[in-house]
Amino acid sequence: MKRFSGRPDFQHDETARLGILLTNLGTPDEPTATALRRYLGEFLWDPRVVEIPRPLWWLILNGLVLRTRPAKSAEAYARVWTDRGSPLLYHSRDIQTALEKKLRSRFRGPVEVELGMRYGNPSIEGALESLKERGVRRLLVLPLYPQYASSTTGSTFAKITSILSQWRWMPEFRMVNSYHDDAGYVQAVANSIREHWYRNGRGERLLFSFHGIPRFTFLAGDPYHCYCHKTARLVAHRLGLKDGEWFVTFQSRFGKAEWLKPYTDETLEEWGRKGVGDIDVVCPGFPADCLETIDEIGFENAELFREAGGGQLRYVPALNDSEDHIHMLQELVLRHTAGWPEVNKRSVEQAGQEAEETLARARRLGAER
Repeated sequence: MKRFSGRPDFQHDETARLGILLTNLGTPDEPTATALRRYLGEFLWDPRVVEIPRPLWWLILNGLVLRTRPAKSAEAYARVWTDRGSPLLYHSRDIQTALEKKLRSRFRGPVEVELGMRYGNPSIEGALESLKERGVRRLLVLPLYPQYASSTTGSTFAKITSILSQWRWMPEFRMVNSYHDDAGYVQAVANSIREHWYRNGRGERLLFSFHGIPRFTFLAGDPYHCYCHKTARLVAHRLGLKDGEWFVTFQSRFGKAEWLKPYTDETLEEWGRKGVGDIDVVCPGFPADCLETIDEIGFENAELFREAGGGQLRYVPALNDSEDHIHMLQELVLRHTAGWPEVNKRSVEQAGQEAEETLARARRLGAER
């Protein structure tokens, strides 16, 4: 356990606050090989991401992967980098800002929303420390991963609990495990597709592309594959689509092991060879646009489909900070924080008065703070 330094964990006149920690995967600090080597080193060393015995994986990671992959990844990141930096980071920041504004209006009480990345910056540890400094004593963790997977939500839980286990005074803690079949989430995705169709016309087919995971993790009991298919089925049903009008594939495979199939790139190549015309692609596993959506789908796979003989691949943007998305996240937070004082609209004034009364009683008992 960490020794005391600086501000004490406990002060009698402190107003206990509700904290919402949004988490996402992460992003390099800049689109350079050096930054990517640092980021990928942290990401790929996570035993929940790559489930290979550590000594063997250390040799592969440091002897091969980190010698070749960073430069190639840096080129891809450079294509999507903007004046605001990494798309994943600024879209996640926008979600954080919009959600905090909405929650503060709804709760009318002390609530703080922070963002932490599982890998890279801003770190989860830094986000938790910031929430602690602001007096958060009830904490809801909301990973921006609609479909649970051990390598994403599971890894986030492992990281957070390892940090909290070092705190002297741990907050009351809850975590959203998955929201793959949440009615508001399904409706928000369906609405985004309808809006895309309204603006761009409707393609011949709608492809749901999810990030892949190694097949053996599914066979070991990871529910991710089933959750992805349920999300796609519910959205397709909400859109009134028939069989043959929508499909599910998996993208972003890494290494030589078999991953969840069918693969997105191979499916698009096959469709191109068969002369399929314009199609629409949506990625409901990514609430915020990032390298995997903007570049891998919108650039690399679009080019692959076109060169194979297909028509235009039109990517449906992620929900990002859309009104539907923020409203859905607010409702998700309300359900998972049910019973906590702030949800019952306890006012800031009431909370402050309670804190002053607590301090007065503590001083009568001899407390200094």
